[in-house]
Amino acid sequence: MPHDTSPLHIAQSLLRCPSVTPAEGGALTFIEGVLREAGFEVHRPVFSEAGTPDVENLYARYGKTEPYLLFAGHTDVVPPGDINRWRHDPFSGAIEEGELFGRGAVDMKGGVACMMAAAIEFIRANPDFKGSIGFLITGDEEGPAINGSVKLLDWARARGERFDHCILGEPTNPNQLGDMIKIGRRGSLTGKLVVEGKQGHVAYPHLADNPIPGMLRLLNGLLREPLDRGTAHFDASNLEVTTVDVGNPASNVIPADARATFNIRFNDLWTPQSLEEEIARRLREAAGNTVRYTLTVEPTNAVAFITEPNAFVGFIADAIEAETGIRPKLSTTGGTSDARFIVRDCPVVEFGLVGQTMHQIDERVPVADLDRLATIYGKVLDAYFAVSA
Repeated sequence: MPHDTSPLHIAQSLLRCPSVTPAEGGALTFIEGVLREAGFEVHRPVFSEAGTPDVENLYARYGKTEPYLLFAGHTDVVPPGDINRWRHDPFSGAIEEGELFGRGAVDMKGGVACMMAAAIEFIRANPDFKGSIGFLITGDEEGPAINGSVKLLDWARARGERFDHCILGEPTNPNQLGDMIKIGRRGSLTGKLVVEGKQGHVAYPHLADNPIPGMLRLLNGLLREPLDRGTAHFDASNLEVTTVDVGNPASNVIPADARATFNIRFNDLWTPQSLEEEIARRLREAAGNTVRYTLTVEPTNAVAFITEPNAFVGFIADAIEAETGIRPKLSTTGGTSDARFIVRDCPVVEFGLVGQTMHQIDERVPVADLDRLATIYGKVLDAYFAVSA
């Protein structure tokens, strides 16, 4: 019997798969069956790396010609927490008062379901369209993100796959469907500071060297001036000190060292390299010749990027407005996503469901929003491939 390819049925089927990172849980197997039935060529590469769990992924393509529109997402989910606090089993796909409950309903099995439903409906209605539709689905977005999208994109590139544009179905809307499109993301850089001192008795400070005043000088040097004032599409970069610690349980001991960690969410005025240079400069000025310290900057793959508003972004905004009556805000807010990897291969835009319950107890999505999101994706497909007809 052919699969029911309505967005609700696909979403329910995916929610019933316990695919907590890195477990596949049957989710990718279900997607494979549905897409093969619709005529997609499907691959299931598994990637490995020492010290990390193996991760199953999925790549599918329908069509052989250009233009190539890629849908991207993930089927892995965060743990449900205490299942006794849920109104329904988090892997049951239960519906109550018009809402579909389950871990991943919003982030982002619901979005994947809507993409699949829209693509299959478009292919049925337009069997001879010019172009290709693809799916790039990982099982490692909520985990370390090592054996997922990065390697899947490398694998596809090695096969000669070239994408023109991508829609990533992360939950982008803060309040209601249609609020927001993400056209870029800030980068993320983490640094760790250690100020060296000399442990001693507080009554004999001349025999010790307290590192805390030095740490205060360094942090003040980092925070005194803003990194920038933002750009046309980005807020100002911000540095947040997340830990300061001397590991000292005694009130009569001067500590041996002081440690601090900070994170910077930065815009497209910076690269990780230029930002590291600016941080080092500020610390040198603050330290002078008196503060002994070391700075360690952690490697990052989260680099700021922007997809300039263009015809592709316009297709999506127009489709959203036509279905919801809302002209979406073009935003670069929030944390990182797999878009930071995809942008190396093609322009990428994020649009999905409302994110208010993601990662929460009783994560859920209105069934009506699933239908509307699938309709929006369908309108994007109509507009995208009409230009190439």
